[in-house]
Amino acid sequence: MIKETPRNIEELKKKANNKNSWRERLSAVNVLKEYDCKQSKDILARLAINDPVFKVKETAFRAAQALGVTSHGNPIYLGKGKKGNLVKGINKKLEKVRNSLPDDYSFEDFKSEFQKKYPSAYDVYEGNKKDFDGWLKKSEANLPHRK
Repeated sequence: MIKETPRNIEELKKKANNKNSWRERLSAVNVLKEYDCKQSKDILARLAINDPVFKVKETAFRAAQALGVTSHGNPIYLGKGKKGNLVKGINKKLEKVRNSLPDDYSFEDFKSEFQKKYPSAYDVYEGNKKDFDGWLKKSEANLPHRK
């Protein structure tokens, strides 16, 4: 445990705030957990309480717990991972993606268009779903038919 602020704290803050890449947030958590300073603790606490991707949330929680981080004097808790729709209005978003594509689109076209149009929603589902492609194929198949 290093009792100082990391030299690259600004870069780590940017990574921790990147809503479009759970991998970058996880990478930032793995560096920040080595530093025992106020800024690291604040970032870890925020991610442990609010991150939408459970892998990031859990890693930040474990790191915050090891550093003795509290929220307003109370211990922080790791809730259960969300089930069901992780992003509000996801079916409408997927429908908009599908409707923006030509009739003969492929699954890869659908997937890349979803990532382009809704990067943060894509990130949340890709980070939380073990079989992301399977979930996306099933969700696409269950969308209402085009009008």
